[in-house]
Amino acid sequence: MRELSFTPREIVSELDRFIVGQQDAKRAVAIALRNRWRRKRVPPPLRDEIAPKNILLMGPTGCGKTEIARRLAKLDRAPFVKVEATKFTEVGYVGRDVDSMVRDLIEASIKLVRDEAMADVATRAKDLAEDRILDALLPRPKPKAAPGFFGGGVPFDQTPSSSSSSVDDSRTRDRFRQMLRDGQLEDREIEIDVAAAAPTMQVFAPGMGGAGMDGLSDQLGGLQEALSSAFGGKRKQRTLTVKEARPLLEKDEAGKLVDQEQITREAVRRAEDSGIIFIDEIDKIAGGERRGADVSREGVQRDILPIIEGSTVSTKYGPVKTDHVLFICAGAFHMSKPSDLIPELQGRLPIRVELKPLSRADFVKILKDTEVSLIRQYQALLEVEGVKVAFTDDGLDEIAEVAAIVNDQQENIGARRLATVLEQLLEEESFDAPDRRGRDVVIDKPFVQKKLSPLLRREDLSRYIL
Repeated sequence: MRELSFTPREIVSELDRFIVGQQDAKRAVAIALRNRWRRKRVPPPLRDEIAPKNILLMGPTGCGKTEIARRLAKLDRAPFVKVEATKFTEVGYVGRDVDSMVRDLIEASIKLVRDEAMADVATRAKDLAEDRILDALLPRPKPKAAPGFFGGGVPFDQTPSSSSSSVDDSRTRDRFRQMLRDGQLEDREIEIDVAAAAPTMQVFAPGMGGAGMDGLSDQLGGLQEALSSAFGGKRKQRTLTVKEARPLLEKDEAGKLVDQEQITREAVRRAEDSGIIFIDEIDKIAGGERRGADVSREGVQRDILPIIEGSTVSTKYGPVKTDHVLFICAGAFHMSKPSDLIPELQGRLPIRVELKPLSRADFVKILKDTEVSLIRQYQALLEVEGVKVAFTDDGLDEIAEVAAIVNDQQENIGARRLATVLEQLLEEESFDAPDRRGRDVVIDKPFVQKKLSPLLRREDLSRYIL
């Protein structure tokens, strides 16, 4: 796989396509990603000593913390997992073990590498699947023995007439191949055999803690792999249409062409060198005033600490080191502050960036300038029903204004408020779209005011609907 080498400026530019503002956070993650590229070019004795500079993002909900980390991982084609700190508990309590975040990372890495490997052999797999479909449509006749003297004989394919028969078969197969590629045989039913799925194993043990469950899952991992190998050799006959069978056969053939052991080795290497773990709601396990039955929040911090510092976690794919995994922690820190974290954990998050709340102007940019904005999504969804939706500039300004007002009057949930406002705004059009095929809808300022002003005037309605 060709290694990507984006400069920090290029990384920020790519993030700008999807995320508005938050330049400080973008610069921080861009430098962290570039430092990974630099570390790989440092001579080996020093390379292993260079640890990633983990990042702590502080800002209100809906300001882009998760999206920045997710887009960064996608840009680098790096294994990525998002976990919530509140899901973990100290060892000995019921809940998830902190080691499970590394196991989730290696699973994500396995899927990423397998998908890339199967994409590399997709063309070959497609040809092989096409041959299997033709074999199902045109079963090859078994060679028969021609009678000879004294009961002996020779196979038909060695008789003079066999050559013309094979030519006819070849012509028929070529004609069917062309019909298959032209889509004329999509509804024809064929019988195929595909690999039988191995049974999955689940363990239900009431009262068993997360650490016990995760450890038991790893112990059962070898048995699960053995079952997969045993059942992988068995085939199952299925009768499907050509259209239904094609993706199954292509996947089956691609699976035969890739090397699973090589995929595992590459996945472990990539998880260790390029993995990104995003730990959200880190502020919820910080110190400060305790309320309710919180389960050893400081204990969770101490359990997370060795993972971030660098340790080796046992997985069903072998040991995985976290020394060079990049950890991005995030939290709103409304009720606590970073200094409430234990000092050792603070020391492993040296880069701290405060994200700013989004303003009305930011909402306008999110609607207009981002590559996969909500308005483009709604336009694509309704266009499927034959309804064309157009947004005017004053309409977008009014939508942004409504979102900003509701965030000020109620809980500030950032850009997520835009989804709430747009859903309410286009509710009627989405419901009636199948009956209004061919209709054009223009979303301008009067349209927005007509739909949303009644809700804004009634505080009880705006609180529960917007």
